[in-house]
Amino acid sequence: MRVLLSGATGFVGHLLEPVLRASGHDVVCGSRDPDRARARWPERAWTHLDLDDRASIARAMEGCDAAYYLVHAISTKHDYPEREAREADRFAIEARAHGLRRVVYLGGVAPSGRASRHLRSRLRTGELLRTGAPCCVELRAAMIIGEGSASWAMVRDLSARLPAMVLPQWTQFRSAPVAIDDVLIALSRALELDVPGSCWLDVPGPELMTHEELLRRVSAKLGHRPAMVPVPVLTPSLSSWWVALVTDVGLAMARELVQGLQSDLVPSGDSIWDRIADHAPITLELAVDRAMRARRGPERGLVATLVDRARLRSASAARG
Repeated sequence: MRVLLSGATGFVGHLLEPVLRASGHDVVCGSRDPDRARARWPERAWTHLDLDDRASIARAMEGCDAAYYLVHAISTKHDYPEREAREADRFAIEARAHGLRRVVYLGGVAPSGRASRHLRSRLRTGELLRTGAPCCVELRAAMIIGEGSASWAMVRDLSARLPAMVLPQWTQFRSAPVAIDDVLIALSRALELDVPGSCWLDVPGPELMTHEELLRRVSAKLGHRPAMVPVPVLTPSLSSWWVALVTDVGLAMARELVQGLQSDLVPSGDSIWDRIADHAPITLELAVDRAMRARRGPERGLVATLVDRARLRSASAARG
């Protein structure tokens, strides 16, 4: 298929492009600044894509069979959820007008309690795409473990830098963190899923754990065992300042991430792994290993492995 990849310069998008090409797809990468993107990745096909401009979306979709929606931004501006909703609505309208066979969206897990502004925006985006596009597969992931993920950077830095760590109440809530390797496989295979219409699927890691357990296991993996002290009175606002002070995550991002951890983020629907029989998600320890290797250098090992797998699978499908 000819595929439009929005968010192609982002954490997930720039890794997904070579996997899609290796799977046999003709990939067009969308960017607000295609000249700048082309200078960094000259081997990729670029087109101008501005989600604030419906005509730009229409031009980018010309001749495409499917599209990925990987655009998401946490902003200090209070109206960013409204802007995201408008952009998703425009994208869905143009996807229908151009007869796209499928839109694949990477969103966030629905919390068990009240959703933060950040998570509400992600879920609303998925709803607009699923109801507006002809066929949208929404994939819902909790924390993605990989170099470039803000939530992973928060956990990594807290685990590595503190001789002692306070444990606010939100660290007792649970999630199923997933490796970027697995997210890329889920995204690439979502184009082929046999679904009659729009749907959403969870993309969980193999283990459900509290955020405290996650911090402890990552700390141990990094050779660090900080003392951990429960502090139930530490508010989300104070937690955000603490995270911003200790980690490389800015205050605005820290505030949004911590607000999103105020309830369980556990899988609540069908899992994509039930539909991909030949793949099982990797362990937390292996995911951390790979994320730390990527931090020390380019992600070529990860991408090369996934590209090789995609090529083998594509060749096998062509023979069969």
